[in-house]
Amino acid sequence: MKLIKSRKLSKQLKINHAFFNSIGGKSTGIYKSLNCGNGSNDKQNNIKNNLRIVKNKISKNSKNIFLLNQVHSNKFIYITKDYIFKKRKIKADAIITDQKKLPIAVLTADCVPILLYDNKRNMIAAVHAGWKGAFKDIIKKVINFMLKKGCQKNSITAAIGPCIRQNSYNVREDFRKKFLKKNIKNKIFFKERKKTIFFDLPNFIKSQLKSNKIVKIDTINIDTFVKKNNFFSARRSLGLKHDDYGRNISIIMIN
Repeated sequence: MKLIKSRKLSKQLKINHAFFNSIGGKSTGIYKSLNCGNGSNDKQNNIKNNLRIVKNKISKNSKNIFLLNQVHSNKFIYITKDYIFKKRKIKADAIITDQKKLPIAVLTADCVPILLYDNKRNMIAAVHAGWKGAFKDIIKKVINFMLKKGCQKNSITAAIGPCIRQNSYNVREDFRKKFLKKNIKNKIFFKERKKTIFFDLPNFIKSQLKSNKIVKIDTINIDTFVKKNNFFSARRSLGLKHDDYGRNISIIMIN
């Protein structure tokens, strides 16, 4: 098992966090082995055990990991001390909280996990940003809400976790046009090689953090698509004609 940490977030002693890869769990077959995706067709018991393994690595005496039903939206949820936890998962793609001992997490399989922490306000956020969520400005919405709740741009640290990198992310022309139509400056996130277009999702996200005046940004430069990195990858699984795939978990908690 490899707990990948952000150097910048690791300096913050009031929180714990980690980006997990696919190793160190109970699942087998195409889900081998730390599959944390409840939405996958893996055995629910294995997923439950895997989530327990992750939680114990973060904190043995914390509440259960709070997860969403991720739908590639720009919706987020804010958890206060009065929040009523329900069995059914909320459809959203980001979680914000200032509650202690509540691990919040997002699941990815090539999309970008972003973990945020404001060290003055002691508030955290976990964001699932695929191209759709990023395109719909989920990052801006999360940051604006955090600022509304008393956070400050210069006290927020953001960590961009392992995700699909540009060299592995080929896209079609209509995809590029969509981004250029939104903003012509987005052309810097595309490159062409042998008549194939490649999109730079993590740097697109980094630019969104910067345009929202976040300056403390850490990027973990690991490509989830590359097999030897031991991450689940939706794109790699589709290429191998698998009918499903596991999910990587990225987690943050206020101690």
